Amino acid sequence: MTMTLISAADLAARLDTPDVRVFDVRHDLTNHAAGRQAYDAGHIPGARYLDHETELAAPRTGKNGRHPLPARAEFGALMAAHGVTPQTLVVAYDASGGMYAAHLWWMLRWLGHDRVAVLDGGWQAWVAAGLPTTTEAAAPVQAGKPVEPGPSLAGAVDANAVLANIAQPSFTVIDARAADRYRGEVEPMDPVAGHIPGALNRPNGENLQADGRFKSADQLRAEFSGLLGGRDPAAIVHQCGSGITACHNLLSMEIAGLTGSRLYPGSWSEWCSDPSRPVAKGA
Repeated sequence: MTMTLISAADLAARLDTPDVRVFDVRHDLTNHAAGRQAYDAGHIPGARYLDHETELAAPRTGKNGRHPLPARAEFGALMAAHGVTPQTLVVAYDASGGMYAAHLWWMLRWLGHDRVAVLDGGWQAWVAAGLPTTTEAAAPVQAGKPVEPGPSLAGAVDANAVLANIAQPSFTVIDARAADRYRGEVEPMDPVAGHIPGALNRPNGENLQADGRFKSADQLRAEFSGLLGGRDPAAIVHQCGSGITACHNLLSMEIAGLTGSRLYPGSWSEWCSDPSRPVAKGA
């Protein structure tokens, strides 16, 4: 069974066990320094900071999106440097409803690591529960040998597959961006507005309750089933601006028991970098 969420209370009970690694992935797409500053101001004891711009993304070429995936071997080496082994339970948290944490969750599954969960409610839930925080950096660990990429537990497709799918559909794309971005009315991040032709829209914020925790599995199942309209969950590909918030929808489908969907990591920022690729607007 795929691991998905862990509560603040459950994490607190495991925090001092040696086979747990907590990663703080707080981030702001418009202020790349904000995540590290938040970590330095206070974080879960023992948590290690990972930067979505410099550590969890490969170099950008202008054609491969805003957060291209690193090589699996390089990502495995990064995890090993933080003491992650195949037996380690990895817990990711952020302060943005879980969207950055969900991206790390997906990346670890893509690497072949199945013992990974997202802190439900994130930093806010931890603080609201009155649990301890610290400004001390995590203690150094002895790096093990690089985590060898295993059979991937998370599927991905590239831009060519998405392009070919428009003419001969074999999967359905779900766009996790806000509805006005999907419709092409605004575009604050990328040079072209609109969406991939044929894509459906599910803004990832709709996966959360008012308190920032994920909706129940039953509610998510009902909402996604309504959107899918009978489509096989394994024939769903998630997309967003740069492959991050799409993982929030993918995680939510896994919580709902709608398993096997995939990610288009390059997402809109990669798609719109090639003017030959078609663009749709409107609902």
